[in-house]
Amino acid sequence: MSDVIIQASSSGSASVTISGPAINTAATLTLPNQTGNIGYSNVPAVGTKTASYTLAAADVGKYVQISTGGSIVLPTGVFAEGDCILLYNNTTGNITITCSAPTAYLAGTNTVVTSATLATRGVCSVFYYSASNVVLFGNVS
Repeated sequence: MSDVIIQASSSGSASVTISGPAINTAATLTLPNQTGNIGYSNVPAVGTKTASYTLAAADVGKYVQISTGGSIVLPTGVFAEGDCILLYNNTTGNITITCSAPTAYLAGTNTVVTSATLATRGVCSVFYYSASNVVLFGNVS
């Protein structure tokens, strides 16, 4: 029979201990995990952009808010497989996403696009599946 023990502390953290005959060594996991995150409890902001902005490696895992007159340029060779960035259009008009450098697809299509339109108040995920290939999904056309 295995044992699972969950303990909470007054500091707000919790630990889980699993032990039993089939487990050679008991292990304790203290939550929240101080060595790294499993996803985000919120998405950090890059900041509001009001002019053309080229995505940067520091933007991975964050969101970019586009405001008055902003647009987004997707670079190639900057990102690695699995990198993802959120874009939010906080305007009353469409925003252009220029993607002529990487090979870019709109999710669910097999057509390469050199630019895409992010709809008013729309959200778009930019997913790099390699350094030079990207998929856009969300409120884009």
